[in-house]
This record gives sequence, C-alpha cells and structure tokens, in this order.
Amino acid sequence: MWSLYHKEITSFFSSLTGYLVVGVFLVLTGLFLWVIPGEMNILFGGYATLDSLFYLAPWLYLFLVPAVTMRLFAEEKRSGTIELLYTRPLTEFHIVLAKYLAGFTLVVISLLPTLIYFYSVVQLGNPVGNIDYGGTWGSFVGLLFLAGIYVAIGVFCSSLTDNQIVSFVIAVLLCFVFYYGFEALSQLVPGSNSQSLIVNLGIDEHYQSMSRGVIDSRDLLYFISVITLLLFLTRTVMGSRKW
Repeated sequence: MWSLYHKEITSFFSSLTGYLVVGVFLVLTGLFLWVIPGEMNILFGGYATLDSLFYLAPWLYLFLVPAVTMRLFAEEKRSGTIELLYTRPLTEFHIVLAKYLAGFTLVVISLLPTLIYFYSVVQLGNPVGNIDYGGTWGSFVGLLFLAGIYVAIGVFCSSLTDNQIVSFVIAVLLCFVFYYGFEALSQLVPGSNSQSLIVNLGIDEHYQSMSRGVIDSRDLLYFISVITLLLFLTRTVMGSRKW
C-alpha cells in the first residue's frame, strides 16, 4: 500500500499538478489576506486574526481538491492501468486508502506554508501574541477535516468514471452540496428541529464549531464517519469492476 502511496505522491510532483495546486492556493490566499484591500485583508481589518483564511480556504479547496483527485482512478481506467493494480497483493480498500492518503497529503502540504501567516498575525497582535490561539488551532484542525471530506468525495467521483473532467465537475458539485447545500436546503424546510437536523448533515456547521476552539467529539465523529462512508462507497464501486 505504501509503495502505491509513494507512487501517487511522486506523480503529483513529477508533473505540474502538485506545484500548481499548492501555488494557486498560496498565491490566492496571500493576495486576499495581505495585498488586495478589502474586508478579508488582515492589515485593513484592525484585528490580529486568521478568520479570513478560514473563510476563504474551504471555497478554494472546493475547486482545487477535485482538480487533484480527478485523475486518481479516472486516469487509471482510461489508460487501462487499473487492471495492473488488481494484480498487486492489495485489497480494493488498500488501493482506495493509498490514493486517498496521497491526495490528503498534498492538501496538507499546501496548508503548511500558511503557518507563516499564523506567525505574522501573532507578531501583529497588540501586545505581540494577543490572538485567539484556541480558535485559530481549532480552525486549522477543522480545515484539515473539511479537506479530508473533499478528498474522499474527489476519490469517490474519480472511481465513477474514466473521464477526468466529468469526475471534476461531479466532485465540485458534491463538495458544494456538503459544504453549503444542506444549509441552503434547511432554509426551505419549516420547523427549527428539521432545520437543525439538515444543517448538521453539512460540513460547515461542524467546521464552524471547531473554529470556536472546542474540539467536540460529535464533530470528530461526523468527519470520520463521512470520510469512512465515502471510502467504503469507493471501494464498493472499484470492487464491482471485477464482476
């Protein structure tokens, strides 16, 4: 499994894919947070906070993550190399997990340089270090889990087709539904209990909960359950190819 994981990571950075995804994410966040005047600009906001990053990142990842994952299985199917994977001493779940971890690793790599933003904001505090550490680290953790679901959605969509563009479009739509769609749908349903239930099916409610600096077991259970379910569905789709 780890050899396949290493192969996928190497393939990301042996082409422009890995560099492009990391570069686009950092350039866009850097421009909005530090250069372009506006509400998201930290220097114009008057507060030492990374809230703008944690608002912007889910929307950027909504497009960038599917761009990373669209080829994971779709390209294997198109080129016929998927059959070679089945000749390896790996189960379908090991194959799915290796590709998922490779995609998630690339997301983590893109997020690591933003720690420079965190250091900068700490230094900008008055006095130095006067920021909400709990909320900031909680937001980082929440963003990693959010990206984890995006990657799982992307891997699942890639397993459905041999066309990378189709995989990308479906993944973007599903990521949007999971991030914002349930909240929008809740506004159409009468009754506060029904609205609360629908909202809790979406990512944003749990992401915002973590952003308050409290790592609730219910939020962790939600993220882990959704990721596990999507990986299981992907394994089921890939296993059906043998029949």
